[in-house]
Amino acid sequence: MNPTWALLRLASPQLPIGGYSYSQGLEMAVDNGHVQDAADARRWISDQLLLNLARFEAPLLLAHCRAAAAQDWVGLTQLCEEHRASRETRELYQESRQMGYSLQQLFTGLPELDSAAREFLAQRDEPHLALGWALATRAWNISPEDALAAWLWSWLENQLAVLMKTLPLGQQAAQRLTSELLPLLQQAQQDAERIDPKHLGSAAFGLSLACMAHERQYSRLFRS
Repeated sequence: MNPTWALLRLASPQLPIGGYSYSQGLEMAVDNGHVQDAADARRWISDQLLLNLARFEAPLLLAHCRAAAAQDWVGLTQLCEEHRASRETRELYQESRQMGYSLQQLFTGLPELDSAAREFLAQRDEPHLALGWALATRAWNISPEDALAAWLWSWLENQLAVLMKTLPLGQQAAQRLTSELLPLLQQAQQDAERIDPKHLGSAAFGLSLACMAHERQYSRLFRS
């Protein structure tokens, strides 16, 4: 079977985990005027990619995928705890938990997940997104590196969808922005693959503040 199908399936917005429901603070950045046009959006997304995702979120997800592929259940358990502890706002915690729960429900009804991974997933009280993503890549025989690329693409695609709903940003403008951001997406992937696991970490204070403010935003389209 063509392995591309599995990769497209994982990255598809049709994957029933509700990723379209979340903006990860971007809606608040639009509301408070930090992101007003395509140039602002490019700066916001670029900073997120290179200063946050590439330094922590992406390599942590990659570590989940590698542990699941190697059947390192002890290591995967430790990574799950690290991921849970890293959710510094209520919205980010709920987002990861709800999307992870959706992936758990999905794989409960699919035959691809092997018994060892199925048993590990059943033991998790609150499976999170990175764990679900890692077990999906194991079930569908996707390499950890390709799984990381799919996750980064899904994140970027969702951020652009948020902008089209909250800014006067049309589809053509979004495609131009995509062309500008793809090299940075590639750089983020490469940085995430090269970073020493001992040096994982970021201090995205602006993102945390935006997420906390979004919890109290008067009118909003997104859950985070």
